[in-house]
Amino acid sequence: MRLAGWLHPILALLLSPLLPGVINRVKAFFAGRQGPPLLQPYYDLIKLLQKGAVYSGTTTWVFRAGPVVNLAVLSLVLLILPLGRVPSAVAFPGDLILLAYLLVLGRFFTVLAALDTGSSFEGMGASRELQFAVFAEPALLVGLGALARWTNASSLSGMFADLSPAFWGDSLPLLVLLACAFLVLYLTENCRIPVDDPTTHLELTMIHEVMVLDHGAVDFGFIQWAAAMKLWVLGILLVGLVLPGASGWWGLDALAGVVGLLGVAVLTGVIESIMARLRLLRVPQLLVGASVASALALLLTFR
Repeated sequence: MRLAGWLHPILALLLSPLLPGVINRVKAFFAGRQGPPLLQPYYDLIKLLQKGAVYSGTTTWVFRAGPVVNLAVLSLVLLILPLGRVPSAVAFPGDLILLAYLLVLGRFFTVLAALDTGSSFEGMGASRELQFAVFAEPALLVGLGALARWTNASSLSGMFADLSPAFWGDSLPLLVLLACAFLVLYLTENCRIPVDDPTTHLELTMIHEVMVLDHGAVDFGFIQWAAAMKLWVLGILLVGLVLPGASGWWGLDALAGVVGLLGVAVLTGVIESIMARLRLLRVPQLLVGASVASALALLLTFR
């Protein structure tokens, strides 16, 4: 089974661009239009990776390292993250802490790259990104801690392997709270509605998009690829809570994980089609609510 865990990084690298394609198709369906092809993200990536990059004279190596480090960090995350009920390629006690730190490291270099341009506009987006991260990271750590305590497992693979329909019957309120918290984190970390609108071009509302305005060609391709992989990474945390127990055949379990991720992508498209973006002042309140849900889940583990 451990060898099957190495399939997860390969699947994520190849299939993660499909997730934004599914989201765009769902949004087009709700809008009553044809929309872009399902494989459009792949076409965009191929086109961007074939172009040569142009850099401003005011930027340093930090600007060039940002997209590369973020993509590399997310690739490392895939090694310790299980695909549904398929154990990860690398598992050890406390790897959930490493997961949180790797996500922070990717954000850190993305923000540094934005600040390295010397643009006050990109600095504004970086400031908003870090402000929301302050509220989002505690919700993630507390939620993972609650799941670890309830399953008596200290690794991500052990935590999600113990979840089954029988487990749901004993801890349904806890799992509902964690699912709500992880859904908010998924939308926040991926800069989706209602936290951010990835298609907006309004200066006063842009967060993630404004941080990558000066990146182009192959660097922007890395950013788009990393964004799709982050959809996969945060989505698998949510999928792992709701999938049925392991079937005993890793191929079927891996297929269930991929189907679950596509379902989360469909849910994301539905949310973005029926909701409007929140005001910036309301976003911290939403994230505090996610932290409260994680904290309540942790409290339920002491009963």
